[in-house]
Amino acid sequence: MKLIGKTLWTSLLLVGIAVVQNGGSESEVLRLHLAEAEAAAKSAPASDYANHPAKDAISHGLQKGYLWKYPDGKFHPEQTVTQSQFVASLVAIRQVSEKEPVPALTAGHWAKDIYERAQKAGILANVPVNPNKLLTKEEAALLVFNAWKPFRGEKNPNLSNTGALITWGWMKAAPSGQPKFREDLPVLRGDAAEILRYLWTDKWQFEQGEELADDFHGSLKIQNGRIAGKVPKGNANFKIRAIFFTKANGREGFINNQSFNLSLDNIEYLSFTVISNINSADAGIYQYTKLPELDRKKTTQKFY
Repeated sequence: MKLIGKTLWTSLLLVGIAVVQNGGSESEVLRLHLAEAEAAAKSAPASDYANHPAKDAISHGLQKGYLWKYPDGKFHPEQTVTQSQFVASLVAIRQVSEKEPVPALTAGHWAKDIYERAQKAGILANVPVNPNKLLTKEEAALLVFNAWKPFRGEKNPNLSNTGALITWGWMKAAPSGQPKFREDLPVLRGDAAEILRYLWTDKWQFEQGEELADDFHGSLKIQNGRIAGKVPKGNANFKIRAIFFTKANGREGFINNQSFNLSLDNIEYLSFTVISNINSADAGIYQYTKLPELDRKKTTQKFY
């Protein structure tokens, strides 16, 4: 069985959400077998999204387990995404396991488990709980910023949620001839797939960047007034740099797989960066400003 643990349970729950929203009963959800959930979560032939502009994003989400098909085997990319579907995808990407009560949902409610996880992760902040609600761009953008606050902080306070997410590049602007930041437009399931792929990729890059930063940090040695270490080799997905800034406003840099051994006499501070070669996003920025102490501060780019 390919789907195990949290992924399998999430898949079962998401299929249950689809069943209830299509008129099934809660008891039908409970009767779903694990094999049926696994089959529904698999990335089967593209069918109704084969020629859709979001085909790649949909396929990616199905493969990674944060999107799912309906029990009829179709994805329905032109349907408006519901709050519960979008919330469930955010919970799956964040891999939230802990829970916090959601009083708005009664005991036994089909969406209670996923919403309690979302509540614990802060995803539901300032969000009226309504699992069957069809989302607008403004409502979806609020959920995104709530979910991503631990990674990239607060949104630009001078823009709406829609405007801020469009400006960041994770949501499409309104069609030509309409206000660019129009907030009331629906978010279709195909649109949601593209937004969610940005989030999954950002989180994956952060995780890779953190591993590379830890490797670099572990290599650093201070001895006899010198600092030695090695930039991790990494792979083709990332450009990795260690840049030493001197007291004379100069700099000396090292990239993937390069070693260094420098005198600390003229060094002001050290910057370590991991930049994605996929989308040029930062996957990790760390500053060492208290040399020869090897204290580091993470200064990854924020939304605002």
